[in-house]
Amino acid sequence: MKVSTMRVFSEKYRLLSVLGLLLTAGFLAASVISYLDARDNLNKGISEQTLPITSDAIHAEIQKDLLRPVLIGSFMAQDVFVRDWILNGETGPEQITGYFKELVQRHGATTGFLVSERTRQYYAADGTIRAVQPNDAQDGWFFRTREMKEPYETNVAVDPVNRDKIIVTVHHRILDSSGNLLGVAGVNMVLGTTAQSIDGYQARFGHNIYFTDAQGGIVLKGKSATPAAMTLQERPGMRDIAARMLDGSGKSIQLDYRLNSSTILVNSRFIPELGWYLVVEKNASKQAQQAFVQSLAIGALTIVLALALVFFATNRDQKRMERMASIDPLTGLLNRQAFEIVLEQSMLDVKRSGHAISAILFDLDSFQQVNDKHGHLVGDQVLRTIAQLARRVVRDNDIITRWSGTEFLILLRECPLEIAVGVAEKLRHAIASQDFGLPSPPQTITTSLGVAQFGVQESQISFFIRADKALRDAKAAGRNRTIASVMENQDENIAAAIARRG
Repeated sequence: MKVSTMRVFSEKYRLLSVLGLLLTAGFLAASVISYLDARDNLNKGISEQTLPITSDAIHAEIQKDLLRPVLIGSFMAQDVFVRDWILNGETGPEQITGYFKELVQRHGATTGFLVSERTRQYYAADGTIRAVQPNDAQDGWFFRTREMKEPYETNVAVDPVNRDKIIVTVHHRILDSSGNLLGVAGVNMVLGTTAQSIDGYQARFGHNIYFTDAQGGIVLKGKSATPAAMTLQERPGMRDIAARMLDGSGKSIQLDYRLNSSTILVNSRFIPELGWYLVVEKNASKQAQQAFVQSLAIGALTIVLALALVFFATNRDQKRMERMASIDPLTGLLNRQAFEIVLEQSMLDVKRSGHAISAILFDLDSFQQVNDKHGHLVGDQVLRTIAQLARRVVRDNDIITRWSGTEFLILLRECPLEIAVGVAEKLRHAIASQDFGLPSPPQTITTSLGVAQFGVQESQISFFIRADKALRDAKAAGRNRTIASVMENQDENIAAAIARRG
């Protein structure tokens, strides 16, 4: 058994070594070929994958930033207090201004405000109350929003004080239960996370990221962004593609231009939530060598992971096969072949330590009647139940095996004969009192048991012959009983005790 295990172990690692060499050789060959054609492939990968992914990630950050003021505006427009206050005649303006003050403090907004459709009064968190006028440019947002079909609009601008931040204003229509317009609620928030995200992406990927307006004017960029010019048209190389970048189609566009003998790859996309263009650039020069080194590192990691997975799968399959080879598929107990290996080790332990070891060999009485009357499927379920009963009766370190068709063998470690007899009796009563759910006789199943203690000087064959003879004697004596095989040097009172229990 040990030699066989070592052979399997050696063959397994030989296979893994060959597989590792093949993976390494194949990967190196592919990497060298890829490196020779890296420039075009890398440029294509950056243009079609890396830059669009970065653009998508920043777009997602923007949408996340904008979601908060939109939710706050929606909350205000649907707040029962706000609607009831308007419907009740807008009495007590301090109530609504106090409401906005609390909202500003709770959510970190710059301000909150409301314009009533009925009175055209403007109420704000700072206590301002005034009437809005159709011909006043600063009130145009209200008259625009009240005519909208959409529930809200967003307006975005760069903070004139701190150009790293974005000011977001949300105007949300307030409707009554019948869908009639009651007014427009608004919230104003300053967001600084977008510029921070730009800096983070630039540091992580080495990209140049900035925003432009519809005319190409640069309105927002990270602290490390390179555009010193204020417009795309003023940038060297960029002026040749600026018109194509600002085509207004809303699609993601991949372009490139030359700058100081370097190829600059560009991804441009229109962000409708902002009304701006997001531009992501990457200098593709010297990227082939860096990509090759990165590819080697990734490939090495991939090979290690692949070998680890193969090793894991091989070990798992080997353990599964070992289990299949050692476990009785019907009862889940050890089969006879596996039991013999355990038994051999147990016998050596007995001879070395002198501890007693006993065996219980038991067989079900008249079990063929169960199969004949109820079928083998019912019989199989009975055998599984017997195995479960045996597990509950013995200790965790005792060994149970299905010895043959309806015969089971229990090996009790550090257990003298008199204790083994008690275990056998406990098992016999457990089986006899078990309700197996059989619809007709025999509804009670009994078992006959033979018990023997291993003699230090006897052979395994002699040990099992005695246990088997004790089982046959129990059968011959009328079944449903326990018989012990008592050697000359063992207490004969044990036999008398067993006879009384039977």
